Amino acid sequence: MRYPTRAASPVLIAIALFCAPPAQAPADVSGGAQAPSAPLAGGSEYGVAMRTTFVPRPVVGQLSVPLTATAGRPPRVTLRVDEKGVGTVNVRVTVTDLSTRRPALVVAMGWIHTGRVIAVVWPRGGTLAPGSYHVSLAARDHHGATLLRRAHSSGVAGLTVKAKPPPAPAPAPVPTPIAPGPPTPTPIPGAAGAVFPVQGPHNFGGPENRFGAARAGHIHQGQDVLAAEGTPVVAPVAGTITTATYQAGGAGYYAVEHATDGFDFMFAHCQAGSLAVAEGQAVSAGEPLCKVGQTGDATGPHLHFEMWVGGWQAAGGHPIDPLPYLQAWEQG
Repeated sequence: MRYPTRAASPVLIAIALFCAPPAQAPADVSGGAQAPSAPLAGGSEYGVAMRTTFVPRPVVGQLSVPLTATAGRPPRVTLRVDEKGVGTVNVRVTVTDLSTRRPALVVAMGWIHTGRVIAVVWPRGGTLAPGSYHVSLAARDHHGATLLRRAHSSGVAGLTVKAKPPPAPAPAPVPTPIAPGPPTPTPIPGAAGAVFPVQGPHNFGGPENRFGAARAGHIHQGQDVLAAEGTPVVAPVAGTITTATYQAGGAGYYAVEHATDGFDFMFAHCQAGSLAVAEGQAVSAGEPLCKVGQTGDATGPHLHFEMWVGGWQAAGGHPIDPLPYLQAWEQG
């Protein structure tokens, strides 16, 4: 026996359509956001699948910030911003002091190319004090879409700035030992017509003016003869001038004589413009060389007098204490 089919009620069809859940928009997985569009043509907003539209946004491809840095100029920071189908984005980098929650540095990088690693150019004079900071990146494209921040690429990195270590103390200067010379020749030149080199009132100062006194990084290689500025300085014995020049911050104006008895004499700190001899010039005992001054590294007017055996500043040459000779010449 056939049973007659019963047609569905129009009222039941309408209820079914009304109760159907709306379609869900798929999640964004490609650096953009998806937004629902208008329902498909001929359908209702209930029970009908919705269209989705992809909205591209900039994403952080790279933000390289060191964990620590030393106070002063900010460290090197590089970044890369990606966005599909977009050539340039506008980027700003901010360094925020976490103790004050205020920006310590802000760099507006302007429009940069996407997909390229770019180093941040810090402002001239920009520095960071010791402390904790956040380096954050902000970007927007030409459509106004801003940076899409994700858990693994948020565009924020921590930075700890440490104080500069104190400079290591400078090692104490070690005086260069002076090689002992041969025994002082006897008799001391004096009776043979030697002349005291300073022609005027003078004295030999204190221990700091003696041969061998400590100096910064070296030992005093001569004897100081203190006298008034402008006092004449003469050659003690006959010889030849081997050097007549100027040394800033050292000997000042000075001359060197190679004596006929084999010694070399140096006369330093001469008054400016008073050098009366030239290299290669022969001089006799008592001939004027210069005048007492305080040029170069000198704190007062005096003659710095050195006496060398084996050649002044020559290989194998070395200075000797000239005080015994000066005292003998002074009495002669």
